[in-house]
Amino acid sequence: MKKPLIAPSVLASDFANLQSEVEMLNRSTADWIHVDIMDGIFVPNISFGIPVTEAINRHAQKPLDVHLMIEKPENYVKAFHEAGAASLTVHYEACPHLHRNIQQIKELGCKAGVALNPHTKVDLLADIIQDIDIVLVMSVNPGFGGQKFIEKTYDKVKELKEMINLAGSNTLIEIDGGVNQNNAKALIDAGADVLVAGSFVFKSNDPVSTISDLKNV
Repeated sequence: MKKPLIAPSVLASDFANLQSEVEMLNRSTADWIHVDIMDGIFVPNISFGIPVTEAINRHAQKPLDVHLMIEKPENYVKAFHEAGAASLTVHYEACPHLHRNIQQIKELGCKAGVALNPHTKVDLLADIIQDIDIVLVMSVNPGFGGQKFIEKTYDKVKELKEMINLAGSNTLIEIDGGVNQNNAKALIDAGADVLVAGSFVFKSNDPVSTISDLKNV
C-alpha cells in the first residue's frame, strides 16, 4: 500500500514554543506542515495570519500547506505566497469565482487546493477537477481542532477518487479533521493521499513517533 503524505497541523501546537514545534516537525517524517488560517468570519474562530506564517516558514524545512478558512481569499493569496506557502487551499463555499481563484494561485507558483465543508458535494468540482492540485475534504466542521471525525467522509473520498480517475487528473485528496490511527488506513484505502493531523500528533507523548506511525499505518 502506498504511504500517505502526512501534514501535521500547527493549529494544535504550543504557540508559546512555535520554533521548537516546527523544528520537531523538521526532524520527523512529516511531509508538509499544515497551516490553518481562520478569520472569525468564514469560520467561528480566529487563528493566526501572515506574520505567524512567515515565522513558521523561517524555521520550516518542509513545504507549508496553507489552508485559508477565510472570506475573499483572493485578497490574501499573494501575501501568503510571499510568507512562504507552497500550496494554498481555498474553500469552495467562499469562492463564487472558483476557477479564477485557482488560476490566481497557480500564477503565483503555488499548488492550488480547494476545500469542501462536510455538507458540500464532491461532484460540484467535476468541471474543474483537472485544474485542482489538491482537494481537501473536511472531515469535521471547520473552525476548531479536536473534533470528532464524520463517518460520511469515507464515501466522499471514494466518490472523489472515482471522479479524479475518470478525468485522468493527478489531483491529491487531503483529509483534515479527526484523523488518527483508528481511521487512517480506511481513509487511505478509500483513496486519500494526504492526512492532516493536529491534536492527535501534538497532544501525543511522542509526536515524532506518532507521525511515523501514521505514515506507516
